[in-house]
Amino acid sequence: MNVSELLLKILEKEGVRHIFGVAGDALNPLVSALAGQDAIRWVRVKHEGNASYAAYAQGALNNNIGVCASTVGPGALHLVNGLYNAKRERVPLLAITGQIPAEKRGKNFFQEVDLQKMFDDICAYQAIVRTPGEAGAVMRKAIRIAINSKTVCRIELSADIADEEVPDNEENPGEVFRAKSTTLPSEEMLKKAAGLINEAENIGILGGAGCRDAREEVLEFAERIKAPITHTLRASDIFDHDTDPVVGLTGLIGNNSGYRAVMDCDLLIMLGTNFPYTDYLPRKNKVIQVDIRPESIGNRIPVTIGLHGDVKHTVAALSELSNKKDKSAFQDELRKSFTEWKKEQAEKEDTESDLEPMHPQVLAGLLSKSASADAIFAIETGTSAIWSSNHMSFHSDRRILGSFNHGSMAVGLPAAIGAQLAFPEREVWAMAGDGAFHMTLHDFSTAVEYGLPVKIIVFNNSELGFVKIEMEEAGLAPNFDALQVNNFDFAQFARVCGGDGISISRAEEVETAIEKAKSSAKPFIIDAKVTKGELSMPPEISVGQAANFGISKAKEVLKAIGGNKKQWENLKKEIESLLD
Repeated sequence: MNVSELLLKILEKEGVRHIFGVAGDALNPLVSALAGQDAIRWVRVKHEGNASYAAYAQGALNNNIGVCASTVGPGALHLVNGLYNAKRERVPLLAITGQIPAEKRGKNFFQEVDLQKMFDDICAYQAIVRTPGEAGAVMRKAIRIAINSKTVCRIELSADIADEEVPDNEENPGEVFRAKSTTLPSEEMLKKAAGLINEAENIGILGGAGCRDAREEVLEFAERIKAPITHTLRASDIFDHDTDPVVGLTGLIGNNSGYRAVMDCDLLIMLGTNFPYTDYLPRKNKVIQVDIRPESIGNRIPVTIGLHGDVKHTVAALSELSNKKDKSAFQDELRKSFTEWKKEQAEKEDTESDLEPMHPQVLAGLLSKSASADAIFAIETGTSAIWSSNHMSFHSDRRILGSFNHGSMAVGLPAAIGAQLAFPEREVWAMAGDGAFHMTLHDFSTAVEYGLPVKIIVFNNSELGFVKIEMEEAGLAPNFDALQVNNFDFAQFARVCGGDGISISRAEEVETAIEKAKSSAKPFIIDAKVTKGELSMPPEISVGQAANFGISKAKEVLKAIGGNKKQWENLKKEIESLLD
């Protein structure tokens, strides 16, 4: 058994079923070893960047490591963005990379890159396999760290090591240790926190992705202390919009009730979140923060009490120590506000609207009603995240994937591929802007090759819509030459690749398009031409933001009057969208 075969044997024992990558030189011994077994499938993508995003999806959904692979220098560097995304999302991921032979390093050899230095900021541990005798130990260490720390690790197999024989004692490698521990704060700290809760009149909860295994405990706790729950974007599939006492999102793409629950409370309880937008966090309120990672406590705003513990057991302990509250005026008011906001959003999803191109909200709203209860949604960074978070409910067993912390484009399609391979029986939808889809569309043919019925909605407005919003918030007149995205017929592209698709531009066509996508056994693209005039505002607009937006619009008007046709066309589209 050689080093590559040993690695596959270890991965098989850990339940890995797919490795996403592009074959080449130093990686060839591993690819050859894959051909000699049938437990792990090599998924040949068109670009290594898509391999790392597909592996991220499997790590996020499977409660296990996702695995991607690349050859030496250039190929390995293509993995970087997806690996950073997994690191920021706290997803266990293993990257396997090749390397040039040891005797040729340090001499500026062809494709030579100091990968250890390059990946140092990404990986919690890098298993540089230098001898066959150490291979098993360092490779298991990398997997153990990735799984237990929910992070990214790398295994480096150089061309002169990957096919060397390992010692006989590695014939039956043991399983990697997986921690299953409960972490609780001290009783003293829990009692102090419960004292603050008992004294407070209006309590708000901000729940993050750290609540994934604690949903029921948090909901029961919130009901006991009459606290509305605001959630982060990553936690949209934990605290869905159909569940009491959820009041929505805060932040740049949030809503007013979610914002007020955080900012207007006497006591804010932050659960499993390292929410980064400090402008949307209170400065004068009392704060209790619960997190499994002590380095996150007090990272954004000062906290009154920090509790180092897992959310599930810490919240259960707090609930036992906290008095049951009878008054619920704060919670009731915000729930009522949230209900009214949802009604307003539903009005924007009107399928009888005659605006052409249509409102993007129509797509998100109807998909929320039509998708299966256990559907997986890969949501791109950009305006597609706005329409998804504001017009969809990720209830039941629905899951979302995205680049919610790293904020990278190009996650949607490859994450959908990884998800569909892991869960062939579930609906998988990718929701992508046209700019992001262009970055990854070459791997649509990969979905065709592997018979994956992923469904892709492309919000086609021929521009980088979120970048336009950023420019306007900064007081700049949008540069439409820079923002423009020149599109072709994505539905026709799907058919050329061997998939299927449909192009739509009117609200009345959406329902039929979604049904066709749902029933298709092939990868399916809905090329949805949507208005570029849709405006999206944060839940609370500061004086500075209002001023910058006004300045931006004034500049746009002046440029339009001066004969700039693109500025005039943009203003006209915005007015049409508002009046519809």
